Amino acid sequence: MRKHKLYANLKRCTFGASQIPILGCVVGKNGVRPDPEKVRVISEWPTLSNVKELRQLLGPATYLCKYVENYADKIRPLSQLLKKEAEWKWTAECQQAFDAVKQGLTEAPIFAVADQDRPFHVVCDASDFAIGCALMQRDHEDRDRVVYYQSRQLKPAERNYLVHDKEPLAMEYALAKFRLYLLRGGPFVVYTDHASLRTAVKQRRWCKTRQWLNFADHWHVCI
Repeated sequence: MRKHKLYANLKRCTFGASQIPILGCVVGKNGVRPDPEKVRVISEWPTLSNVKELRQLLGPATYLCKYVENYADKIRPLSQLLKKEAEWKWTAECQQAFDAVKQGLTEAPIFAVADQDRPFHVVCDASDFAIGCALMQRDHEDRDRVVYYQSRQLKPAERNYLVHDKEPLAMEYALAKFRLYLLRGGPFVVYTDHASLRTAVKQRRWCKTRQWLNFADHWHVCI
């Protein structure tokens, strides 16, 4: 530290700790999980009554969204209320989305810390309104562990895509989001629930989203 002119306040240092809170999460010997205090705040959030309150919720919720599987799909009914022309109307669907976000955070798994010496695999999925993916890795006990969740809502034009076009869109999104992990490692597997995706890659055929040749040439991927 002296060599690189780095300094630490001894009073603010912790030594021999089994876990430490940092940047909204808790890092321990078993992995990474969202800060329980931040999760508690969201889990106890009262029902929303206006757009201002919704924005106040989405701030911390979006910060922790990487811990919630398919967050973008779950939050969609609430994000619709943020549109300019939207009339505030708290429906059963909104309440369901509100509860799903709370539940997703309170039940979030302990994420594995990425190990570049072990192979990764990616799980992709696409719905009518969103795409989602997970970076996964098997730990030393051969348990399948989540390293990272990512998701986003589909743009209006993308919602019109056929299923065999949405699935590759989800795959491309996953590879872009996880590229820092995947490019440094060896070959990896992508899991999808759309069987025709494998045929499309083998045939290098065109689809609405991208030419399949791009995937085959730039990634050591097996689907």
